Amino acid sequence: MTLRTRLTIRITLAAAVIAALIVVFTPVRTAHPGEVITTAIIGVALFFGLCYWQIGIALKPVHNIVQEIETITEHRLHRRLPPNSSSDEVGRLVEAFNGLLERMESSLSSQKEFVSNVSHEMRTPLAAIIAELDLALQKERSKKEYRTAIENTLADAQRMNRLIDGLLNLAKASYHKEEIIKQRLRLDELLLDAREYILKAHPNYRIEIIFEDDLNDDDRRITVLGNPYLLNIAFANLIENNCKYSADHASVIQISFWENLAIVRLSDFGIGMTETDKRNLFTLFYRGSQESVAEGHGIGMALSKRIITLHEGAINVYSEEGKGTTFAVELPHV
Repeated sequence: MTLRTRLTIRITLAAAVIAALIVVFTPVRTAHPGEVITTAIIGVALFFGLCYWQIGIALKPVHNIVQEIETITEHRLHRRLPPNSSSDEVGRLVEAFNGLLERMESSLSSQKEFVSNVSHEMRTPLAAIIAELDLALQKERSKKEYRTAIENTLADAQRMNRLIDGLLNLAKASYHKEEIIKQRLRLDELLLDAREYILKAHPNYRIEIIFEDDLNDDDRRITVLGNPYLLNIAFANLIENNCKYSADHASVIQISFWENLAIVRLSDFGIGMTETDKRNLFTLFYRGSQESVAEGHGIGMALSKRIITLHEGAINVYSEEGKGTTFAVELPHV
């Protein structure tokens, strides 16, 4: 039974009950009781028809919406419901549904782009591994040649491993902020951990941490509420970026505060960035004009920004070609 019919029956039944009560409790002086009942039945029938007609008119926009929705598929998410000029519930329903379609289309587009980029990134090292092993098997090789083939294959496998790690961390950083477990963290201790992590992988890097003199007066100025695993990844990526793109492989880190914010500046005196690179730095899978200087997958900077944003913070980049780069991270302290 349709909504239109159900509403009509309910309204008509209510009207019939009222009519029956009027017939029962109203004295009948002139008309025969049978005539009154007949008149009441005719009145109820007319009322039913009138209700059915009016409710049909009222529900017509909903019927039109249903017909439009049925034409929208995963391949036609660009379609939208015709805007409704009224400000009633139907108008708000149309606006809400169109907003939902916008978000779904954007999400699906991002997923397609993500899958395409990941496939491209995975294909390159896989193709290199296959080619290297295939070449090694074509004929007998010397011990030195086999060793070279194994080393090249290992390097490509490690590259794939770094890519997979980055994608997994990116997935973890995609949670809503209420879904991650947070605790009170001192930024100096967090940065020391990140420094140790980077130096284990790159002993030739130089990482210096500088504190403002008055930070020791109040630990709360450099204490934030956050997830240690995610923040460690964010700062490690920024430190590594400093070191990778500077000739001396150095990063200078300054910790300070301003009002309710703890501020971390990570600087290098390397090759710097172009204006295009700065605009696209935090775009997933973007690799700048200096790609030949250091290897990367275009995940680290997007991941760092996502983590900082997840902690209700902000990250800005200041860079000039030939003069170096500074990342400024702001996080609310406790």
